Amino acid sequence: MNVDLKRYKQPWIGNAAIEFWFVLMPPFASLLFIALCPQFFKNNKDMPTGWWVMLILLIDVAHVYSTLYRTYFDGTTFQKQKSLLTIIPFVAFIAGVVLYSISINWFWRILAYVAVYHFVRQQYGFMRIYSRKESNGRLAKILDKFIIYYATLYPIIYWHLKPGRNFSWFVDGDFLSFDSSMLLQVFTIFYVLMLIVMIGKEIYMVVKTGSINVPKFGILAGTVLSWYFGIVYFNGDMAFTLLNVVSHGIPYMALVWLHGKKQQKAQPTNNRLMKTVFSSYGILVFLGIIFLLAFIEEGVWDAFVWKEHQSVFNIFYVDKSALGTGLLTLLVPLLTVPQITHYIIDGFIWKIKDDGFKWNNEVKQTAALPSQ
Repeated sequence: MNVDLKRYKQPWIGNAAIEFWFVLMPPFASLLFIALCPQFFKNNKDMPTGWWVMLILLIDVAHVYSTLYRTYFDGTTFQKQKSLLTIIPFVAFIAGVVLYSISINWFWRILAYVAVYHFVRQQYGFMRIYSRKESNGRLAKILDKFIIYYATLYPIIYWHLKPGRNFSWFVDGDFLSFDSSMLLQVFTIFYVLMLIVMIGKEIYMVVKTGSINVPKFGILAGTVLSWYFGIVYFNGDMAFTLLNVVSHGIPYMALVWLHGKKQQKAQPTNNRLMKTVFSSYGILVFLGIIFLLAFIEEGVWDAFVWKEHQSVFNIFYVDKSALGTGLLTLLVPLLTVPQITHYIIDGFIWKIKDDGFKWNNEVKQTAALPSQ
């Protein structure tokens, strides 16, 4: 058997080099970095300020704002979906205020579960992107779907059934949990079977076709490794954040950038901002804008809610004595609006048709989407 990577055309979205380094490699690079100093990551409960700025501010929060380039900053898309893009943030804010008023704990809990759903679906979406040109049959597609979902859900189940994690998704106690070693053992057996199925299926497909779908396998393997080591193996906030944020945020920003470049080349726009952002050196503007928005949002969060990084956001620390005790009931839901809006519209904006949204569940094989 000869495996010829050159003769097998890989299903890249648009730029093999960018996708390899910024879509496939983030989880592997993160794991390699952790492997160099595992004791620092394994049970670490604290995150140095520099790491927090890089991982949370410049990747996690910034990637949320990169959605703007596919929606609100894109004049064509915004005009076609103006009503929906206006209604979603408004409804998110009102729902947030109501929920926060009823229960702060359940506000964060529901937000955490919505975030998990978003993260899981993104991995599934990337897997679908890179398997869109395959003709392997129904069974192979079912197995791929099972692998990508269980690779993400098992660590979350582990988190729920084995309390004592040194990290949380948003705030302490946002996930429901109860200790059950018996149930965990059952789910672990299925996880081992999933790994066996994954390896066996890929070997079979290589033998059958004499080729390998590199990007799809990279997504599957990267998902398995990053979610398992980030949540199950390394019980530390640094490891969880590094693997969780880098593996999710950087590929998403890369996809937005690739789509924007491709659209600008195919259908040049008169929108000055979009022309600048997706020009030859526009990556600096692309990143600069979302970094600035992330800085402003996190500055307000820190000054009024978390109060953890005053050295970074000192300019936001003002006298708040006259703002009233009910401020957080409005402010916290308001600050989560970009995040919730990102979660909601991300499931639709990549079902592309004439550069607009397809607000239905139809899956186009040629669509480049991060979640379906």
